[in-house]
Amino acid sequence: GGRRFAFAALVVVGDQKGRVGYGAGKAREVPEAIRKATERAKKTMIRVPMKEGRTLHHDVEGTFGAGHVVLRSCTAGTGIIAGGPMRAVFETLGIGDVVAKSLGSRNPHNMVKATFAALQRCASPRSVAARRGKKVSDILGKRDAALEGADA
Repeated sequence: GGRRFAFAALVVVGDQKGRVGYGAGKAREVPEAIRKATERAKKTMIRVPMKEGRTLHHDVEGTFGAGHVVLRSCTAGTGIIAGGPMRAVFETLGIGDVVAKSLGSRNPHNMVKATFAALQRCASPRSVAARRGKKVSDILGKRDAALEGADA
């Protein structure tokens, strides 16, 4: 009895403008596994609100299984400080300044899923203001309101 090999692929796709998705695929051949994963990734794309088009609006945490990630927004020029699979997510998303720490599971699937769980919890000041029935300036304070009106 010979062995029947199968290959698995984990793919992250994004437009570098705030949309990103991930997918997993399995097949007998590597290109077919990548194609399946890419199709699934395109179907699961989410939109993430970004501050000034380069970082997150606020710090956020996400969990999936034993994988736990902490994402922190940063000042301009910080760059992407993240390990492995998380870096790929931020690069395809278009985030340029973020600090991310993964805790627990080092399994790439769990890290990516935990990162997506965190990104889905990100809220823009506009959505928070609408949910609370307030103005964006009330949420941010007077100093940041002028900036936020321009890029939100």
